Amino acid sequence: MSLPRVENPWFLLFLLAFQTIFILIVYQGNLAGVFRGLSGSPQVPDFSKPHDVYTNLSLLARRPTEDALPYCSARSPLLVGPLIISFRVLPSERKIIKKNPFVQSGGLYRPPHCLARYKSAILVAYSNQEKYLHHLLYYIHPFLQRQQLSYRIYLIQQVGNGTFNRAKLLNIGVREALKDEDWDCLLLHDVDLVPENDYNLYICDEYYPKHMASAIDKFHYNLPYKSFFGGVSALTPEHYMKMNGFPNTYWGSGGENDDIATRIQLAGMKIVRTPSHLGRYKMMNSKKETEEPWRRSASRHNTRKTWKDDGMNSLEFKLLSKTKHPLYTNITVDIGYVPPFS
Repeated sequence: MSLPRVENPWFLLFLLAFQTIFILIVYQGNLAGVFRGLSGSPQVPDFSKPHDVYTNLSLLARRPTEDALPYCSARSPLLVGPLIISFRVLPSERKIIKKNPFVQSGGLYRPPHCLARYKSAILVAYSNQEKYLHHLLYYIHPFLQRQQLSYRIYLIQQVGNGTFNRAKLLNIGVREALKDEDWDCLLLHDVDLVPENDYNLYICDEYYPKHMASAIDKFHYNLPYKSFFGGVSALTPEHYMKMNGFPNTYWGSGGENDDIATRIQLAGMKIVRTPSHLGRYKMMNSKKETEEPWRRSASRHNTRKTWKDDGMNSLEFKLLSKTKHPLYTNITVDIGYVPPFS
């Protein structure tokens, strides 16, 4: 005698499975999301549905008693993922200050509602690029605040009209920043790059230097070459000192990137990269660029012979001023001029 359909265990099992899949479809939004959830594979961010960079900042508020502040959650609840980035309208300094009320003098920020788990210094080698700077400050401040970081933004600029030396300026920035705070992470950031996804956390890898800008729109979101370390990178102070910092002898931007990648290897480390779906950046247009600035010939530099003698241990400069502005700390220095035949 056969059991009625409603009492058949196979039918009941099928009905339970069907109901479970239906609930998952409703929860995930579509069938593909169900399979991603079951397989455990990460969900690729949907960049067709970006968010305003100031989303969720209205939720920030000071706690009544600072003595009772808890640690910030390991995963920030303020993150939104893909962001709307546009350079069509130039934001004024007043507007940026108004939209970031918790940023203190010198570009210093500490979460008002919790104790930050990480302290990051953002170091920008700068050369009279005010338009780029305003765009970067407009986007980077809320980006970092949603990550619940304690941070300060530093601008390092050389006096005069001499040839730009990005690597030496960053060495100076590291030295001066470490006088202010025992930073967990040093973020070396080009002024013309803006991150597109706030899940790209501005914190360091514990073991190795991390390349953050792994997918720049200018390069169709691909690496221009395998050892590329330009744009945005994150190193602990220990990483930085272990490789003797950056070379001081590269005048004109670009060539030092290959030197740095070699230094990392010679110091017994390796480059780790932010996954390309997170490490996406938009580059601001530069009318001055007539050639590829990212990789140039370094034929006059022998990194294997010079890296231990050319870097933080040979850094010479004259500090002219260190001034706190509302949105950043400005460091102005005299680094000399290009030596003859360098």
